[in-house]
This record gives sequence, structure tokens and C-alpha cells, in this order.
Amino acid sequence: MTTELEKAGIPTVQITAALPIAKMVGANRTVLGNGIVHVVGDASVSAEDEKKVRRRLVEQALAALQRNE
Repeated sequence: MTTELEKAGIPTVQITAALPIAKMVGANRTVLGNGIVHVVGDASVSAEDEKKVRRRLVEQALAALQRNE
């Protein structure tokens, strides 16, 4: 999906737990997620800590988007 969005001119960052697969299919900007089941989160921690995990991943994605690689 991210490659199609990029082809349409929409800058995209893919957050994924399967980084090698994302790169293999041609995703330009990727961020390593937390895990396969909870890519953007962590169910084993408290709600407050999970919010911090989510915020960190989104900030990494926004930073990758700003680098415009």
C-alpha cells in the first residue's frame, strides 16, 4: 500500500514489525514497530507506558517523513 501511495505522490512511512519484507517490496521509509501482534503498541505494559511507546513510534515516523529520503 505504501508503494502505491508513494507512486501517487503521497509521502508515506510504513511502521512494521517485518522490516525486511517492507524493504523487499519497495517501501521507501520504514520504522520498526513493536511486534507482529501489536505493531504500534505494547499490550504487556500499562496504558500510560503504552501511550509513550505509541508516541515514540509516531515521532520516529514523522522524523522519517521529514527526512524525505
